[in-house]
Amino acid sequence: MRRAAMLVVALVVLGVSVWLLWPSAPGVRRAEQRITVVDGPKDDQRVEIDTTFFAPEGGGRVPAVLLAHGFGGSKDSVRAEALRLARDGYAVLTWSARGFGRSTGQITLNSPDYDVKDVKQLIDWLARRPEVLLDAQGDPRVGMVGGSYGGAIALMTAAHDARVDAIVPQITWHDLADALFPDAAGQGPETGVFKRGWAGFFFGRGGVVQNGLQAFSARPGRPLSPEEARCGRFLPEICDVYQTIGATGRATPEAVALLRRSSPVSVQGRIKAPTLLIQGQRDSLFTLAQADANARAVAGPVRVMWFDGGHDGGNGEADWLYEQSKAWLDRWLRREEPAAAEAFTITRDGGRDPGTRQRIRLHPSARAYPGLAGTATTAVPLSGPEQNIVNPPGGAPASISTLPGVGAALSQGNVSLSLDMPGQTAVFESAPLSRPLQLTGSPAVRLRVSGSGEVTLFAKLYDVADSMQPPNLPSGLVAPLRVRIPEGAGSAEVAVTLPAVDHLFAVGHRLRLAVTTTDMGYATPDEPATYRVALASPAMSVPTVAALTAGPAGIAWWTWAMPLAAVAVAALLLATGRVRPRRTPASPLVPVPRRTPGAAGGDAGEAPHPLVITGLTKAYRNGEKAVDDLSFHVEQGQVLGLLGPNGAGKTTTMRMMMGLIHPDAGEISIFGEPVTPGAPVLSRLGCFVEGPGFLPHLSGRDNLELYWAATGRPAEESHMDEALEIAALGTAVERPVRTYSQGMRQRLAIAQAMLGLPDLLVLDEPTNGLDPPQIREMREVLKRYARDGRTVIVSSHLLAEVEQTCSHVVVMHRGRLVSQGPVSRLLASSDGPSSNGHGPRLEDVFLDLIGEQR
Repeated sequence: MRRAAMLVVALVVLGVSVWLLWPSAPGVRRAEQRITVVDGPKDDQRVEIDTTFFAPEGGGRVPAVLLAHGFGGSKDSVRAEALRLARDGYAVLTWSARGFGRSTGQITLNSPDYDVKDVKQLIDWLARRPEVLLDAQGDPRVGMVGGSYGGAIALMTAAHDARVDAIVPQITWHDLADALFPDAAGQGPETGVFKRGWAGFFFGRGGVVQNGLQAFSARPGRPLSPEEARCGRFLPEICDVYQTIGATGRATPEAVALLRRSSPVSVQGRIKAPTLLIQGQRDSLFTLAQADANARAVAGPVRVMWFDGGHDGGNGEADWLYEQSKAWLDRWLRREEPAAAEAFTITRDGGRDPGTRQRIRLHPSARAYPGLAGTATTAVPLSGPEQNIVNPPGGAPASISTLPGVGAALSQGNVSLSLDMPGQTAVFESAPLSRPLQLTGSPAVRLRVSGSGEVTLFAKLYDVADSMQPPNLPSGLVAPLRVRIPEGAGSAEVAVTLPAVDHLFAVGHRLRLAVTTTDMGYATPDEPATYRVALASPAMSVPTVAALTAGPAGIAWWTWAMPLAAVAVAALLLATGRVRPRRTPASPLVPVPRRTPGAAGGDAGEAPHPLVITGLTKAYRNGEKAVDDLSFHVEQGQVLGLLGPNGAGKTTTMRMMMGLIHPDAGEISIFGEPVTPGAPVLSRLGCFVEGPGFLPHLSGRDNLELYWAATGRPAEESHMDEALEIAALGTAVERPVRTYSQGMRQRLAIAQAMLGLPDLLVLDEPTNGLDPPQIREMREVLKRYARDGRTVIVSSHLLAEVEQTCSHVVVMHRGRLVSQGPVSRLLASSDGPSSNGHGPRLEDVFLDLIGEQR
């Protein structure tokens, strides 16, 4: 028994003191370790940091990534992402920050004296690991990734430790004081409105219930001290400050100083590591303005991304965000060539795919980050009289925008539900819009407030469709502000900066500015009061970013699966003999003799039309018709533009052309043969619909070669060189597609559609992601392609481009045919004035046809 006991003790000691590496996932080895660090203002505190190290199998040195968790989490919160990074060839260290999980110490909000010192010693530890690539002795090649609390520590550490080579901070803050005490009048947190709901949620998670009793209960027999019972695992200094501001609802100088010590604002200009800033569009805790301020504070290369999510809910882009983060790390840690010239990317809602009902996300990009002021502004006139509003006793009942912890329940996509209390709200509205208005950034307006003393107000910008639909408060965001009315003045004017959002106001919609006295998420005065609010300026300034190129890059997870599905389907068709090789003409870049009658297939004499659609109908599950009794045909040699507003049925029609969707009624024939799934005639069709989908780990060339191999046709018939000339990717064609920019993926997808130089080419938004010279070149390529005896169908929202590119158009609206014919005849038929006063434009004719105001 004694020997057995000694053996058990020896095994326990061995387990505590020696590294135990074991497989945790295919190709990944993992090790648990408690690392002792020294921190504090005087370097006199010893803290044990609970860590996990993930290393790819196979040996050799690789770059490292420090993966930080969010507030209230621990190293276990990021385990899945750590495994994924390790599988992708990185050494990854996760840790529970001091005061969280099984790490000792107290929560200090990422203070330079505590958390930053801890992380610097974790970097020291990585420098001693044989798995980690070194830039110099003691200097590991290391990046940092983290969200919220973890994003702030990435920024702070990069400012204090030059060894950090790249960072990807997500949904985090620039100035914690400003985030918790915002003031849309620009006076700073000292006069800001306390974000009481979020502060309670934020600090409460570090209190007795979450991180106090639970943490100390792991030590049996140890009673809570009075300080622990009062502050949980927070540093007492932070606890004291929170209790003061929680009681008064005002930021004290001590609170502002403490919060800013833990904020990137305190290290402005010292962050030189390449930084990918990812911020959520649905985030009332750390708004887009916080990322904007961080972008201006970073001295090194910066890219800014606004994605669909944030603290108020939304994680549907997790895979896409991972790919973007990894591409950034690959660029700066693996020293790969720049993946993209884009500095600014936004997620926009592209509706739902008619066939799969999957939500489509678009990712337009720009080569320069414009800031919240945009690259241009539109003055939108507002109207409304001066209005009386009241602050109720005790501030209740209160209006509602977004509530901490339940924001996801109040929001759907970029739409949020809200409630403004009658008698507490002044409303000013625009006239119905005659043109769509894309807001990107922070709108601004001037108000005049009458009353006395200090006034607390909340400004909101709504999208109002009609009386049958509730107003939409984009992202559920509100702008709090305080207005000081000088004694004896009776009123004061104030410039109000509204929350930054990306939102499209449709034709016929109105912009509504609502100004309320209460909001449930904020601290408001208890004393009853009455004020008057009026417009000091008749127009609201709305920022736009015209440089954003709307395109479907990375629109959804299933686009990446499409190439695999295509390969599988092609293999099945080849096995059953349903695809036959065909002879292909020469390059579209050189003259090709026109086809003689009958050469396109069918009987001798007149060649069948490349495309004939008769009575085509397709309905959604709810009975609504996406395509309704559609009929038209396309002639050989035409470049036909398929036009229509969102929801017109263009994409559904294209999918039925390709045999991907079965029509409910009607027929489609290509070169005289009916279209069915896998029909041999589809081998004469080249298409690019619903965004590029490639295998991200393969090069551009490999993707094209794999696609062509799946068709079963000889390699010499692919015309690969001509396709690559069209793509104009240069040496980048040898790089993995995951490193491509949106425009590069778009050009590669068009080249893929042109492989084999098909007789009928169908392209959906082919110029998305292309710059003006590339658009001009693409225009000429399509014209030559049709002029050389083939047919092109182009769906596009760029009406000016369609006018210059297409010979014919088909206009759809609500699934039905509105008009068809040559572009020249359509323009000649217009008898109304143009918007530019220089003769009819296709845009004007199009708006007239679908019944929209100009």
